Amino acid sequence: MTRHAGHPDPLSVGDTVILMDRKGRRFMLELTAGEDYHFHRGIVHHDQLIGLPEGSTVASTMGAKLTAVRPTTTDWTLKAPRGAQVVYPKDQAMIVTLGDVVPGSTVVEAGAGSGALTCALLRAVGTGGQVLSFEIREDHAAVARKNVVRRMGEEPANWTLTVGDLADGLAGLTCDRLVLDMLDPWSHLESAAQAVNPGGLVIAYTPTITQVMRLREAMAADERFGLTSTSETLHRTWNVDGLSVRPDHRMVAHTAFITTARRMVPQG
Repeated sequence: MTRHAGHPDPLSVGDTVILMDRKGRRFMLELTAGEDYHFHRGIVHHDQLIGLPEGSTVASTMGAKLTAVRPTTTDWTLKAPRGAQVVYPKDQAMIVTLGDVVPGSTVVEAGAGSGALTCALLRAVGTGGQVLSFEIREDHAAVARKNVVRRMGEEPANWTLTVGDLADGLAGLTCDRLVLDMLDPWSHLESAAQAVNPGGLVIAYTPTITQVMRLREAMAADERFGLTSTSETLHRTWNVDGLSVRPDHRMVAHTAFITTARRMVPQG
Protein backbone atom coordinates (compact mmCIF):
# COMPACT_ATOMS: atom_id res chain seq x y z
CA MET A 1 0.00 0.00 0.00
CA THR A 2 1.29 3.44 -0.94
CA ARG A 3 0.06 6.14 1.43
CA HIS A 4 -0.18 9.56 -0.17
CA ALA A 5 0.99 12.79 1.41
CA GLY A 6 -1.49 13.70 4.11
CA HIS A 7 -2.77 10.14 4.59
CA PRO A 8 -4.34 9.83 8.06
CA ASP A 9 -2.29 6.75 9.01
CA PRO A 10 0.91 7.34 11.00
CA LEU A 11 4.25 6.80 9.31
CA SER A 12 4.47 3.05 8.84
CA VAL A 13 6.86 0.29 7.80
CA GLY A 14 7.12 0.32 4.00
CA ASP A 15 6.26 4.01 3.66
CA THR A 16 8.54 6.19 1.59
CA VAL A 17 9.45 9.26 3.64
CA ILE A 18 11.16 12.56 2.92
CA LEU A 19 13.38 13.97 5.68
CA MET A 20 13.88 17.74 5.41
CA ASP A 21 16.58 19.66 7.28
CA ARG A 22 16.63 23.35 8.27
CA LYS A 23 18.11 24.35 4.91
CA GLY A 24 15.37 22.60 2.96
CA ARG A 25 17.52 19.69 1.83
CA ARG A 26 15.49 16.55 1.22
CA PHE A 27 16.49 12.94 1.80
CA MET A 28 14.23 10.08 0.68
CA LEU A 29 14.12 6.66 2.32
CA GLU A 30 11.81 3.69 2.80
CA LEU A 31 10.95 2.91 6.41
CA THR A 32 12.17 -0.49 7.62
CA ALA A 33 12.01 -1.62 11.24
CA GLY A 34 15.45 -1.74 12.84
CA GLU A 35 17.23 0.11 10.01
CA ASP A 36 19.24 3.34 10.23
CA TYR A 37 19.58 6.26 7.84
CA HIS A 38 23.10 7.73 7.72
CA PHE A 39 23.78 11.22 6.38
CA HIS A 40 26.30 14.00 6.89
CA ARG A 41 24.66 15.14 10.15
CA GLY A 42 24.52 11.78 11.89
CA ILE A 43 22.09 8.89 12.03
CA VAL A 44 18.30 8.72 12.15
CA HIS A 45 16.85 5.44 13.37
CA HIS A 46 13.84 4.34 11.33
CA ASP A 47 12.16 3.26 14.57
CA GLN A 48 12.19 6.93 15.63
CA LEU A 49 9.84 7.66 12.74
CA ILE A 50 7.57 4.62 12.67
CA GLY A 51 4.28 5.41 14.39
CA LEU A 52 4.67 9.20 14.31
CA PRO A 53 2.14 11.49 12.59
CA GLU A 54 3.33 12.83 9.27
CA GLY A 55 4.95 16.24 9.74
CA SER A 56 6.73 15.28 12.98
CA THR A 57 10.29 16.38 13.70
CA VAL A 58 13.04 14.11 15.01
CA ALA A 59 16.70 14.62 15.92
CA SER A 60 19.69 12.78 14.47
CA THR A 61 22.48 11.42 16.65
CA MET A 62 24.33 14.72 16.03
CA GLY A 63 21.37 16.85 17.02
CA ALA A 64 20.19 17.81 13.52
CA LYS A 65 16.44 18.47 13.37
CA LEU A 66 14.64 16.72 10.52
CA THR A 67 10.97 16.91 9.59
CA ALA A 68 9.41 13.74 8.18
CA VAL A 69 6.68 13.85 5.52
CA ARG A 70 5.46 11.55 2.79
CA PRO A 71 6.67 12.62 -0.67
CA THR A 72 4.57 14.66 -3.06
CA THR A 73 4.65 14.19 -6.83
CA THR A 74 7.42 16.80 -7.02
CA ASP A 75 9.49 14.95 -4.42
CA TRP A 76 9.09 11.65 -6.27
CA THR A 77 10.10 13.23 -9.56
CA LEU A 78 13.21 14.96 -8.24
CA LYS A 79 14.43 12.30 -5.80
CA ALA A 80 13.65 8.98 -7.50
CA PRO A 81 16.44 7.10 -9.35
CA ARG A 82 16.88 8.13 -12.97
CA GLY A 83 17.72 6.34 -16.16
CA ALA A 84 16.77 9.04 -18.64
CA GLN A 85 16.21 12.74 -17.93
CA VAL A 86 12.90 13.15 -16.11
CA VAL A 87 9.96 15.26 -17.23
CA TYR A 88 9.80 17.99 -14.57
CA PRO A 89 6.61 18.58 -12.57
CA LYS A 90 5.86 21.85 -14.35
CA ASP A 91 5.85 20.00 -17.69
CA GLN A 92 3.97 16.99 -16.34
CA ALA A 93 1.16 19.32 -15.30
CA MET A 94 1.05 21.06 -18.67
CA ILE A 95 1.17 17.82 -20.66
CA VAL A 96 -1.76 16.47 -18.67
CA THR A 97 -3.69 19.75 -18.94
CA LEU A 98 -2.90 20.85 -22.50
CA GLY A 99 -3.21 17.24 -23.66
CA ASP A 100 -6.57 16.99 -21.88
CA VAL A 101 -5.63 13.64 -20.34
CA VAL A 102 -8.86 12.74 -18.56
CA PRO A 103 -10.18 9.81 -16.50
CA GLY A 104 -11.11 6.85 -18.68
CA SER A 105 -8.89 7.80 -21.60
CA THR A 106 -6.36 5.57 -23.33
CA VAL A 107 -2.91 7.13 -23.61
CA VAL A 108 0.08 5.84 -25.56
CA GLU A 109 3.41 7.16 -24.30
CA ALA A 110 6.82 6.98 -25.99
CA GLY A 111 9.28 6.79 -24.35
CA ALA A 112 8.84 5.93 -20.74
CA GLY A 113 12.18 7.43 -19.62
CA SER A 114 12.42 7.22 -15.83
CA GLY A 115 8.67 6.81 -15.29
CA ALA A 116 7.88 10.26 -13.87
CA LEU A 117 5.48 11.27 -16.64
CA THR A 118 4.10 7.72 -16.71
CA CYS A 119 2.94 8.12 -13.11
CA ALA A 120 1.31 11.47 -13.89
CA LEU A 121 -0.54 9.93 -16.84
CA LEU A 122 -1.68 6.93 -14.78
CA ARG A 123 -3.07 9.20 -12.08
CA ALA A 124 -4.83 11.33 -14.70
CA VAL A 125 -6.54 8.46 -16.55
CA GLY A 126 -7.66 6.79 -13.32
CA THR A 127 -8.55 3.13 -12.95
CA GLY A 128 -10.99 3.36 -15.86
CA GLY A 129 -8.30 4.40 -18.35
CA GLN A 130 -5.06 2.86 -19.48
CA VAL A 131 -1.52 3.89 -20.31
CA LEU A 132 0.53 2.02 -22.91
CA SER A 133 4.19 2.95 -22.61
CA PHE A 134 6.97 2.21 -25.08
CA GLU A 135 10.66 2.47 -24.25
CA ILE A 136 13.34 1.49 -26.75
CA ARG A 137 16.12 1.07 -24.16
CA GLU A 138 15.95 -1.89 -21.80
CA ASP A 139 17.94 -0.13 -19.06
CA HIS A 140 15.62 2.86 -19.09
CA ALA A 141 12.58 0.57 -19.09
CA ALA A 142 13.90 -1.24 -16.01
CA VAL A 143 14.30 2.06 -14.12
CA ALA A 144 10.85 3.23 -15.25
CA ARG A 145 9.21 0.00 -14.10
CA LYS A 146 10.92 0.15 -10.70
CA ASN A 147 9.94 3.80 -10.17
CA VAL A 148 6.33 3.28 -11.23
CA VAL A 149 5.90 0.25 -8.95
CA ARG A 150 7.45 2.11 -6.02
CA ARG A 151 5.37 5.23 -6.66
CA MET A 152 2.06 3.45 -7.25
CA GLY A 153 2.57 0.69 -4.68
CA GLU A 154 2.35 -2.08 -7.28
CA GLU A 155 2.49 -2.49 -11.03
CA PRO A 156 -0.81 -0.93 -12.15
CA ALA A 157 -3.19 -3.31 -13.89
CA ASN A 158 -4.01 -0.62 -16.45
CA TRP A 159 -0.38 -0.04 -17.45
CA THR A 160 1.58 -1.86 -20.14
CA LEU A 161 5.31 -1.25 -20.66
CA THR A 162 6.75 -2.51 -23.92
CA VAL A 163 10.49 -2.56 -24.58
CA GLY A 164 10.68 -1.74 -28.26
CA ASP A 165 10.25 0.90 -30.94
CA LEU A 166 7.00 2.83 -31.13
CA ALA A 167 7.13 2.43 -34.92
CA ASP A 168 6.64 -1.29 -34.48
CA GLY A 169 4.17 -1.17 -31.62
CA LEU A 170 1.78 1.59 -32.68
CA ALA A 171 0.38 -0.32 -35.65
CA GLY A 172 -2.98 -1.79 -34.74
CA LEU A 173 -3.43 0.34 -31.60
CA THR A 174 -6.11 2.94 -31.08
CA CYS A 175 -5.90 5.65 -28.44
CA ASP A 176 -7.30 8.99 -27.34
CA ARG A 177 -3.94 10.64 -26.63
CA LEU A 178 -0.44 10.02 -27.94
CA VAL A 179 2.50 11.49 -26.00
CA LEU A 180 5.79 11.62 -27.91
CA ASP A 181 8.85 12.26 -25.76
CA MET A 182 11.48 11.46 -28.38
CA LEU A 183 14.02 13.02 -30.70
CA ASP A 184 12.05 12.67 -33.95
CA PRO A 185 8.28 12.84 -33.31
CA TRP A 186 7.67 13.87 -36.93
CA SER A 187 8.77 10.39 -38.03
CA HIS A 188 5.71 8.88 -36.35
CA LEU A 189 2.97 11.15 -37.69
CA GLU A 190 1.70 8.60 -40.22
CA SER A 191 1.31 5.97 -37.50
CA ALA A 192 -0.13 8.60 -35.17
CA ALA A 193 -2.80 9.51 -37.70
CA GLN A 194 -3.83 5.86 -37.86
CA ALA A 195 -3.84 5.28 -34.10
CA VAL A 196 -5.30 8.46 -32.58
CA ASN A 197 -9.08 8.68 -32.65
CA PRO A 198 -10.51 11.65 -34.59
CA GLY A 199 -10.66 14.59 -32.21
CA GLY A 200 -7.92 13.10 -30.05
CA LEU A 201 -4.60 14.76 -29.36
CA VAL A 202 -0.94 14.23 -30.13
CA ILE A 203 1.38 15.80 -27.56
CA ALA A 204 5.08 16.17 -28.40
CA TYR A 205 7.74 17.03 -25.84
CA THR A 206 10.86 18.34 -27.55
CA PRO A 207 13.87 20.17 -26.05
CA THR A 208 14.94 22.31 -29.04
CA ILE A 209 13.20 24.84 -31.27
CA THR A 210 14.64 23.17 -34.38
CA GLN A 211 12.73 20.02 -33.44
CA VAL A 212 9.58 22.11 -33.00
CA MET A 213 10.05 23.71 -36.41
CA ARG A 214 10.45 20.36 -38.14
CA LEU A 215 7.46 18.89 -36.34
CA ARG A 216 5.22 21.86 -37.04
CA GLU A 217 6.24 21.84 -40.71
CA ALA A 218 5.31 18.16 -40.98
CA MET A 219 1.99 18.70 -39.21
CA ALA A 220 1.13 21.71 -41.36
CA ALA A 221 1.59 19.56 -44.46
CA ASP A 222 -0.79 16.87 -43.18
CA GLU A 223 -4.53 17.68 -43.12
CA ARG A 224 -5.06 14.99 -40.50
CA PHE A 225 -3.59 17.32 -37.88
CA GLY A 226 -4.91 20.74 -36.89
CA LEU A 227 -5.44 23.24 -34.07
CA THR A 228 -1.71 22.99 -33.45
CA SER A 229 -0.08 24.92 -30.61
CA THR A 230 3.40 25.14 -29.09
CA SER A 231 4.35 26.52 -25.69
CA GLU A 232 6.95 26.32 -22.94
CA THR A 233 6.50 26.67 -19.19
CA LEU A 234 8.78 28.65 -16.88
CA HIS A 235 8.63 28.15 -13.13
CA ARG A 236 9.94 30.81 -10.76
CA THR A 237 9.65 30.67 -6.98
CA TRP A 238 9.75 33.70 -4.66
CA ASN A 239 11.52 34.38 -1.41
CA VAL A 240 9.06 35.69 1.17
CA ASP A 241 10.68 36.58 4.51
CA GLY A 242 8.92 39.39 6.32
CA LEU A 243 9.52 42.58 4.31
CA SER A 244 12.10 40.84 2.14
CA VAL A 245 10.04 39.78 -0.86
CA ARG A 246 11.79 39.08 -4.15
CA PRO A 247 12.07 36.45 -6.85
CA ASP A 248 14.49 33.66 -6.02
CA HIS A 249 17.83 33.87 -7.80
CA ARG A 250 17.29 30.50 -9.45
CA MET A 251 14.35 29.30 -11.51
CA VAL A 252 13.43 26.28 -13.59
CA ALA A 253 13.35 27.99 -16.97
CA HIS A 254 13.39 26.24 -20.32
CA THR A 255 13.28 22.45 -20.23
CA ALA A 256 11.33 21.59 -23.38
CA PHE A 257 8.60 22.73 -25.72
CA ILE A 258 5.15 21.15 -25.63
CA THR A 259 3.35 20.92 -28.97
CA THR A 260 -0.25 19.72 -29.16
CA ALA A 261 -2.32 18.94 -32.22
CA ARG A 262 -5.82 17.54 -32.75
CA ARG A 263 -6.47 14.58 -35.01
CA MET A 264 -8.68 15.95 -37.76
CA VAL A 265 -10.71 14.45 -40.62
CA PRO A 266 -9.51 15.87 -43.99
CA GLN A 267 -12.11 17.60 -46.13
CA GLY A 268 -13.06 16.21 -49.49
